[in-house]
Amino acid sequence: MKNALIIGGGIGGCTAVYKLKEIGGWNVTLVHPSNLLGGGVRTNFIAGHPCTFGPRHFLTQNSSVYDYLNSHLELRLCNNHQFISFVSEDSQFYNYPIHMDDIPRMPDCSSILNELSVLEASFRDAEYRCSIGEPDLEGKASDYEDFWIKSVGPTLYSKFIKKYTQKMWLVEDNTILDDFTWSPKGVAIKSGPRAGWDTALSAFPAAIDGYNSYFDKARELVDLFFEGIVERVLPGTLIAYIDGAPTEYDLIINTAAMDDIFPAALKPLEYISRKVEFVVLPVEHALPENVYFAYYTGDEPYTRIVEYKKFYNYDSPNTLISLEYANKGSGKYYPVPIRSLQQLHANYIDLCHPRHFNAGRVALYNYRYDIDDVIGQVLEIVASL
Repeated sequence: MKNALIIGGGIGGCTAVYKLKEIGGWNVTLVHPSNLLGGGVRTNFIAGHPCTFGPRHFLTQNSSVYDYLNSHLELRLCNNHQFISFVSEDSQFYNYPIHMDDIPRMPDCSSILNELSVLEASFRDAEYRCSIGEPDLEGKASDYEDFWIKSVGPTLYSKFIKKYTQKMWLVEDNTILDDFTWSPKGVAIKSGPRAGWDTALSAFPAAIDGYNSYFDKARELVDLFFEGIVERVLPGTLIAYIDGAPTEYDLIINTAAMDDIFPAALKPLEYISRKVEFVVLPVEHALPENVYFAYYTGDEPYTRIVEYKKFYNYDSPNTLISLEYANKGSGKYYPVPIRSLQQLHANYIDLCHPRHFNAGRVALYNYRYDIDDVIGQVLEIVASL
């Protein structure tokens, strides 16, 4: 039997457990900070209401990954899922992605339509894929601000994108961000259906405890579990320190931050964290039908609110919402989309032994990656062994 170390018990780490046990021949050690696996995707209950740490719907354009997860965990399609944005200067909620049918309601409609009429069609009419974005446009815009102005014009950029992005990434100038075509949700300006991603499968677990059974079964399959962290991996090796002791493995699959497992090897990477406040309201629904969460694009300190019963189909006369605030230092959640930091991350990758693999948003330092991507990456890793 060979020995595998899996770092992190989120959905990627748990998928690695399933697949290694499926192919056989591996003793699996899993290290995770909590005895309960799943991280921010794990369902918890507040006053009886199920919730995760922010919205965790399963969104994909990869049908094979959808089929894989659905074979382990019954999924319920929610392709009617809509997004809305509050534009404080208009005192109005509008669809997001920005919808052509909403523009006549905007007080500066004429200016917006004039701006749209002169946009380059390759930006204005582009269709973006969930994780890939639109690679052909990467080199045709210089930064996040330039990309969005070329896509929707300066007025809509100011209404919907500018301040929200500054809040989301805690930057004063959006030109700092130079990785950007991940940001539209399918299209920059939408016509037709109002669902956020009608070109993708949008789903959520049917069970009231969400993904938890997937995590709990993985915990049962593990041969050796450590509640804690991997203190370090020796560069160029498969030797990891856990509880102060070194152990050599035949395989490492990592889903944790690279600057955590190679501490002090290079400059630290940068991440945006989240503070989430939960509130129970004395109403059956806080948001309109089919709207699961709302963005706030102005000077409000929070970036969005989420109504969890929409995901869970939870029946209650009350509803649970959360408010999200961006911050730094309370966790490594969102890699900052700046190419110089991505290059620094590439130097971390160079420290890895050939049989040390990395998967997911944090380990690969790429905000584009979501639940479906980390599952797909782990499936490919195990298939290559």
